[in-house]
Amino acid sequence: MTTRELDIVLYGATGFVGALTARHLATHAGEDVRIALAGRSRAKLEALRVDLGEGAAGWELVTVDAADTAGLRHLASRSTVIASTVGSYARHGKELVRACAEEGTHYADLTGEVLFVRWSLDEVSARAAETGARIVHACGFDSVPSDLGVLMTAETASTDGAGTLGETTLSVRSLRGGLSGGTIDSGRQQIIAARNDAVARRILNDPHGLSPRRSEEPAPHVASSSGTRARLKRWIPVERDPATGRWHGPFIMASFNTRIVRLSNTLTNWSYVGSFAIERSPTTAPGRWRP
Repeated sequence: MTTRELDIVLYGATGFVGALTARHLATHAGEDVRIALAGRSRAKLEALRVDLGEGAAGWELVTVDAADTAGLRHLASRSTVIASTVGSYARHGKELVRACAEEGTHYADLTGEVLFVRWSLDEVSARAAETGARIVHACGFDSVPSDLGVLMTAETASTDGAGTLGETTLSVRSLRGGLSGGTIDSGRQQIIAARNDAVARRILNDPHGLSPRRSEEPAPHVASSSGTRARLKRWIPVERDPATGRWHGPFIMASFNTRIVRLSNTLTNWSYVGSFAIERSPTTAPGRWRP
């Protein structure tokens, strides 16, 4: 990897999140990191580089479309890591992921799309393992707090001799910011796919829909790790938490984040707990994970 021309390529640099990421790199990356800004418009890339100031003055600019298979392969072959902020990923992200898998280039993105991650697991993960590429999805607000939060909770429980996890709840008390156009389009594309494709609906409705070892996970609506089948219970969207006295309800991205947590649990050979299933009841909101 040290022989490659570029350390970090930011793809989609001129978008809303891309520009924020570029500014962070310009401030914190350091002069020795070889960075390139990539996207469809040369003019926008040039304007962004000027706006970033001296910290980005020497950065390379790469113009390449999300559908340009050859161009993306060439870019990946020159790069150690590519970070993508281009959504919706199901529409604009597949060729870049495939290029990184083929060229052994590490990849990270901000996706919150179940169907895109499922596609990636099915179509490129085996090739990435062969070439040494690390393909890491959901590296933004979805799903870093939930994914790392559950990991750290599980590690602390293990270190303290408390065993594996029981009911694990992520509570979001405040947040700032809005929805970018790419985020809105991601949700829209998943709705369209679910409307037209029975397989897509089945994946979206499966709590373990991202598991690469689905046959070893619980059957739908198993309420405990004992393997007993439970009837799906009605859940109350908004309720008062008896432990804190606070009112809470389902988190807007819980349907994606819970699946990423379960995927991480499976990829670490179920290190958090034997299995995560969903039980919806008056005391278990959809954003919670229950073993």
